[in-house]
Amino acid sequence: MKVGVIGTGYVGLVTGACLATIGHHVVCMDNNTAKVEGLRQGVMPIYEPGLDALVAAAVATGQLQFTTEMAETVRPSDVVFITVGTPSRADGSPDLSAVRAVARAIGAHLDGRFRVVVNKSTVPVGSGNWVRMLVEDGANLAAATAGSSHYTGNGLAVLSPGEPPNFSVASNPEFLREGSAVWDTFNPDRIVIGAEDVKAIAVMRKLYAYWLAPEQADREPVPMVVTDLASAEMIKYAANAFLATKISFINEIANICERVGADVTRIAEAIGLDKRIGRSFLNAGAGWGGSCFPKDVSALVSTAAEYGHDCELLKATLSVNEHQRQLVIEKLQRELRILKGRTVALWGLAFKPHTDDIRCAPALAVAEHLLNLGCRVVAHDPVVTAAQVQGQLPDLQVAGSALEAVQGADALLVMTEWPEYTRVNLGVVAAGLRQPVVIDARNCLDPQQVVQAGMRYSGVGR
Repeated sequence: MKVGVIGTGYVGLVTGACLATIGHHVVCMDNNTAKVEGLRQGVMPIYEPGLDALVAAAVATGQLQFTTEMAETVRPSDVVFITVGTPSRADGSPDLSAVRAVARAIGAHLDGRFRVVVNKSTVPVGSGNWVRMLVEDGANLAAATAGSSHYTGNGLAVLSPGEPPNFSVASNPEFLREGSAVWDTFNPDRIVIGAEDVKAIAVMRKLYAYWLAPEQADREPVPMVVTDLASAEMIKYAANAFLATKISFINEIANICERVGADVTRIAEAIGLDKRIGRSFLNAGAGWGGSCFPKDVSALVSTAAEYGHDCELLKATLSVNEHQRQLVIEKLQRELRILKGRTVALWGLAFKPHTDDIRCAPALAVAEHLLNLGCRVVAHDPVVTAAQVQGQLPDLQVAGSALEAVQGADALLVMTEWPEYTRVNLGVVAAGLRQPVVIDARNCLDPQQVVQAGMRYSGVGR
């Protein structure tokens, strides 16, 4: 099939590359000229394991192209994905300005051929109807401007005045984890389609036939949930809100564990063996970050408020998560007493390992707090660069290695559970530190090994 993808962030780029890999013809569009030119040359705008090779192979076969032109994306496509960002506003509601602009632009390039316009961006409940209205507005405006059904000089494929555009809107939420997005795309737990048009559902089934009816004998069909637009939109928010709540729950348990002398890692292991609970997302630590959980939980609270409902549980989920970051500072204060004038080494800047995403990263929140308290903070991350954090925290120093970061520091904070940090020689770390203090905010180090190296260890709930 011919697929257009508008937006080349995590979701758009991964989706486009994976669909091209299985044989669809994909055009990815972005209005950032430098970004598009970089993608054509194989320069990835994000760090995502395996993505660069996937993009390079798909570009080489001609299955994947990049453009800045909306006409080149919409006109040939059977399916057009909207994958632009929906960041949070100050009040927690999502900023849908990019979705609005894209939906109208899609409409301006529609002709009489049927297409499915797919919301893959995370958007509030009801956005399917809203996008349909915006696409119609864009089509009607283009038709009124052109005055007849033809391709205009600026690339608009328009309808005759009064002729309805031939399209349907579907919701197809993504469930990708940064750091394993390629694997997640090829191995999904489910595919969710929200649509109220049987023709659109048929098109989406054809698009996802690789997963729904696998030709390889060693692959099982992926479950496909077909529902209405509003339910599909709600599924995405409900899934992320539940996972965020699960993390906040285990952090609350960890805080109790510290007070009663229990070990949250053993508790998580035991309760995770209960099939009703499951082991994933039960790692206590400094809380969750990234672009999805904070934004989606806040958006769900905001949506509920629009309908007169107060989401007490989800508000508590957000509150617990913010509190976890403060607890890291409190642990450090208990160890060092006075923080002003201290040097703190910080391992990990990304919100999770295997990504360079620093959006809402707990590490940056803690680093900012320490800087405000008068500390010198020297950080290291395997993939996050100094240039990425310079605009947000200009006083943050970024070291070239994990061992360089601890030289002369009064304490070490581990804020991202990169596997590399578990392999660092702890004896060398102890020799480099001015004071033998380790705050493991991700519970990724072995406490016994830290103590044997001559350092004091403090984890979360241990």
